Amino acid sequence: MRYCDSILASVLKPISRRRFEDIVEAHDGSAYDKKFDSWDHLVTLIFAQLGQANSLRGLEASWNAHAHHHYHLGTGPVTRSTLSDANARRPVAVFADTFTMLSGLAGRHLRCEGSQMLRLIDATPIPLGELCDWANWNGRTRGLKVHVVFDPTADHPRGVEITPANVNDVEIGREVPIEAGATYVIDKAYCDYAWWTRLHAAGACFVTRPKTNARYQVVKSRALEKKIGDGFKVIDDADVALATQGKKKLAIPMRRVRVERENGTVLAIVTNNLQRSAVEIATIYKARWQIELLFRWIKQHLKIRKFLGRCENAIRLQILAAMIAYLLLRIAARLNRIKMSALRFAELVGNCLFTRKPLAQIDKPPEVNPSKPTPKASPNQLEICYA
Repeated sequence: MRYCDSILASVLKPISRRRFEDIVEAHDGSAYDKKFDSWDHLVTLIFAQLGQANSLRGLEASWNAHAHHHYHLGTGPVTRSTLSDANARRPVAVFADTFTMLSGLAGRHLRCEGSQMLRLIDATPIPLGELCDWANWNGRTRGLKVHVVFDPTADHPRGVEITPANVNDVEIGREVPIEAGATYVIDKAYCDYAWWTRLHAAGACFVTRPKTNARYQVVKSRALEKKIGDGFKVIDDADVALATQGKKKLAIPMRRVRVERENGTVLAIVTNNLQRSAVEIATIYKARWQIELLFRWIKQHLKIRKFLGRCENAIRLQILAAMIAYLLLRIAARLNRIKMSALRFAELVGNCLFTRKPLAQIDKPPEVNPSKPTPKASPNQLEICYA
């Protein structure tokens, strides 16, 4: 019988074992757990994400129940105590660099030629409650915060950073590498005039909302060639300058577009892009909603609400494993030309992790070899009946 990889093995294929071993060696990732090495750890946590494991005991039982598949995955059985120790001691940088490696691979597979370079930057809190007394309190929640740079055109995260909940969003935004020609779409939490100036000097654009206490004076009004967009109407468009804290704070060309949404609310958008039309600027800012959908999808369909450990290292590893699992699903769907929705594909993968069938046929029934039909007797043939 012809050999076929399991669904889990097919999903894991984009991870280069050679490059992964280089990452492990660079961070001494298997210094303390040689019997349960970094590859075992990564595959087990990805299995926990896709298989919806809720506890260490459940993960141990479900993983070891498929011991006959471990050899082909390059792994072995796991015990609860060993996994707990690895969660507490394995360097987070091993998983972080693996995510970066996969993000670069996803950028090649998922990019769309001729599309504009949009980068959505935002953060989402990871509440940990009172169970983790080490977690910081930011005034609303106690826990961690996940900062993501998202490419809406290719529909995949390009960068991820995990910080305490009380770290300001703009502090991570300043550290994002600036790409010339890209447009960074951000919200009011990323208001930093010095950073905006650096973006402009590097040949990048930004589209954001001004803070409520920021005052802009109109320098020149712009004519509106088109007013109606998808779900909004442009009210006015003008070149503006910062008036509240002096022009030296923001000595770059600025523009303000005000739109009225379908529910009647008025939204002000500021940008340094002077070439695009007002409707295009408003449409670009509307694309920021896609990163909110990413956060909601990950929180609802991956395991970052219940954690397999209470220490900070274990929680960080599980969050990174969730982001890695999301990237693997996106790459697998693109490589195998999966047309179904991301939610349905993730559900099928979770239900068929150890089914041996091509990933492209995950929603198809198994092939069955039909039995050979019995030849019919000729009417001219003599039949002998034995008593």
